[in-house]
Amino acid sequence: MKLLSLKKVHDGRYLKNYELTYENKAGKNKVYEIISRKELHDAADLGKSTSGVSIIAFQGDKMLLLKEFRMGINRSVYNLCAGMLNEGESMEDCIRRELYEETGLSVKNIVQILPPSYAAVAISDVKTNIAIVEAEGEITGGHTSANEQIRAAFYTKDQLREMLQTEEFSSRSQLAAYFFINK
Repeated sequence: MKLLSLKKVHDGRYLKNYELTYENKAGKNKVYEIISRKELHDAADLGKSTSGVSIIAFQGDKMLLLKEFRMGINRSVYNLCAGMLNEGESMEDCIRRELYEETGLSVKNIVQILPPSYAAVAISDVKTNIAIVEAEGEITGGHTSANEQIRAAFYTKDQLREMLQTEEFSSRSQLAAYFFINK
């Protein structure tokens, strides 16, 4: 596979749409569409920088999940606390800010920040870190924007076992819950 060209086709407020033209292994051109949060100029820019964080948070023997309305699917699903890295913000500060904004909780301890990984590799070059944190405090609402509908709660392993069979999740939160109950 050989990238022949990269062309921006739409410049949205948060996402930019690109067409990538490849020469496939049969020697024919293939146009592939992607979205990015970053301005891309050439192939070297694809997946170059980290955009944000997903947070796997625990308090004691319970795991934090958000039930949030996602406009892209027009329904609420279980998800991890997550958000975008602000310009000039450290990853640690982003983790603290996002956890507070979406739940009212504080970070007791950042256990680990995994290296950046691709969030939706089939359609985007967006890279995020996954952070594992111990949270403290009480869940409170009212910290999010008018464009977010989020209900945060902690769940036991038994609750998560049942939820994994009956509820809808984002992939990342489904995997995190599965490994939490099976560790």
